[in-house]
Amino acid sequence: MPWSKNDYPDSMKNLPDDVRDKAIEIANALLEDKYSEGRAISIGIAQARKYIEGDDDRPEYHAEPDGEDWILKKKDGKKAIMREDTKKDLLDKAKEYVNDHDGTLVIHKTDGSVSDRLYD
Repeated sequence: MPWSKNDYPDSMKNLPDDVRDKAIEIANALLEDKYSEGRAISIGIAQARKYIEGDDDRPEYHAEPDGEDWILKKKDGKKAIMREDTKKDLLDKAKEYVNDHDGTLVIHKTDGSVSDRLYD
């Protein structure tokens, strides 16, 4: 069951509002990826704290448009790590790659602006 700003797990009730909102977002995404509720909550809270409070140790990867293709590259990287025809195809592979490298995935829109940041 997805959570909202008004209906969330008890373990999130004492979090600051900005951390709780991000934890709900992350936990809901993990539920969609078939994580158990307990694991989604735990990961969501931990990653939300890192996102809001900052964590400079994590490598940052960007999923962004490159002409007609979509590429994944490391922040400030010159070369693409992977390239796909569609954003969806890239994200399907990029999430696993970023997770394996304990990184942050920054997802861009077609116009280049940032649409989301994920911790996988």
